[in-house]
Amino acid sequence: MLFNELKITEVEVIHLRVPALDEACEWGEDGVLIRVHTNAGITGVGESDSSPMMIEGCIKATQSHGSSQGLERLLIGENPLEIERLYTKMYNGTHYAGRRSTMIHAISAIDMALWDIAGQFYKVPVWQLLGGKFREKIRAYGTFIPSAVKEENVARTTELLAQGFTSLKFGGGPLGKNAETDYEIIKTVCETARGINKDVEIAIDLASAWRTAGHTIEMAKKLEEFNLLWIEEPITDDVLAGYRKVSQSTSQKLAGGETLTTRYEFANFIEKSGADFVQPDVTRCGGITEMVKIYDMAHMAGMKLVPHGFSTGILIAATVHFLASREHGDLIEYSQSTSPLFTSLVKNQIAFEDGYVAVPNTPGLGVELDEEIIAKYRVN
Repeated sequence: MLFNELKITEVEVIHLRVPALDEACEWGEDGVLIRVHTNAGITGVGESDSSPMMIEGCIKATQSHGSSQGLERLLIGENPLEIERLYTKMYNGTHYAGRRSTMIHAISAIDMALWDIAGQFYKVPVWQLLGGKFREKIRAYGTFIPSAVKEENVARTTELLAQGFTSLKFGGGPLGKNAETDYEIIKTVCETARGINKDVEIAIDLASAWRTAGHTIEMAKKLEEFNLLWIEEPITDDVLAGYRKVSQSTSQKLAGGETLTTRYEFANFIEKSGADFVQPDVTRCGGITEMVKIYDMAHMAGMKLVPHGFSTGILIAATVHFLASREHGDLIEYSQSTSPLFTSLVKNQIAFEDGYVAVPNTPGLGVELDEEIIAKYRVN
């Protein structure tokens, strides 16, 4: 089939969930992936780390008017290889209903799938379409949720270093609830890790739990002895004046941005936050297309881009292809979730080995989904 004959025929939305709908759900225990189908039999895969039911609504909604349309309606009959044009069409066609947040999350999943289709059609990896690869492997940092029990944090830290991680990040759970507890958890992990490898990098993620700039400054100064790689989202990234106040008051480096969408929000964060690291998530920020623009802005501002990523192997694949294609894309987050949606959804998941993940050479994103896992946990 010629490139100009390729057409989108359907955008399939798949809602997955491990617990029942009326039960509590932890990070990584639900997910939403999409498959963009074409008239050539090529199917692209994408995902969004967002609310599955809201994503389905964004994609399957009927038209309200020209600037309030469902994404599938905008895409049927279009050529999936025209990725930049389709991103613009989706953004403009949902202007009243979207522009930020969930609609951009849905666009992110579709954009990812369009890059997957293009790679399969041209028979090259996505990193090739993005300009080539700078590296064969990418160093990974392991992310885990700490415990309130010291011995459990010692065991978890020891286990991760034994696997080959040279960089760790932890957050969630009890972290951020109490200043004394926070200090003891961080001290335990740092002392344990550096007792094994004195050069290991350690970052912490507060998920905005420290709330105020004042408390963050107090804690950051107290933690300077541990030489953290970064303190992530100590306060909400809506409060950029607070970020800047913290950055000007401590030697600790700040990171944030995982909840932001589009180049426009990131431009504001990059300009005003004073942060050292910016962390777009490819499943939320606008997909690979928007991620490239955010990277360029961060690079010009002297900030390092290290993507957020705590979902499935689809996200890992998209992030690896993106990072491989960027000059300074040399660090990736690697979830330690035990959810089957992380461990088993992608049959050929890019694996962590000896501190790194390898960059694949298969066409597109190279993702092979496990249909049995989909059938087992599918909601819709």
